[in-house]
Amino acid sequence: MQPAEAIALQKRLRRRVVRRWDGRPLRLVAAADVHFPAPGISRAALVTLSFPDLRPVESVVRDTPTVFPYIPGLLSLREIPPLLEAWKHLARLPDLVLCDGHGIAHPRGLGVASHLGLTLDIPVIGCAKSHLFGICAEPGPERGERAPVRDRSGRTIGAVVRTRARTRPVYVSVGHRIDLRTAVRIVLACCTRYRIPLPLRLAHQAAG
Repeated sequence: MQPAEAIALQKRLRRRVVRRWDGRPLRLVAAADVHFPAPGISRAALVTLSFPDLRPVESVVRDTPTVFPYIPGLLSLREIPPLLEAWKHLARLPDLVLCDGHGIAHPRGLGVASHLGLTLDIPVIGCAKSHLFGICAEPGPERGERAPVRDRSGRTIGAVVRTRARTRPVYVSVGHRIDLRTAVRIVLACCTRYRIPLPLRLAHQAAG
């Protein structure tokens, strides 16, 4: 797929993102991360934990050929294929996935978290370590404080969330089949010891 085709695909898919939470019970929460350990190699990790006690249940790591170049704003085309390969090897499917990346807080409304959610048709939360798109302010210094991320029209597309007191915040956005308030609540529930949600921390270590 050429970059222009990928951009057109994002614009089509963004209309299908569901921003509602269906209230399903959460028993297994997975996290997804992708690293690139060598030229032409993509390493995807999926780590599943029980929820809410956050005990490790399963970890899958798979190396695949890299099929799309690095182009800012089109990372989902690079990361989705290895994640789908890892997904096929999970023994138990999770109820929700935390993704190291953005959801609708993206220049075209379809970051990797939204693309993954649409592909798998499951709830996905985007939780990124840095700002990508939108207008936002710094939240207060204490755990749980947050500030909205808004697009140019003023619509809320995410939240800057302080997961630990006086540390750098994370950027939470709807991926698919979830609302922002529930997404923030789940991210905070997964940040019992670290700034980054524990599932994502473990997936990052597994992929790295």
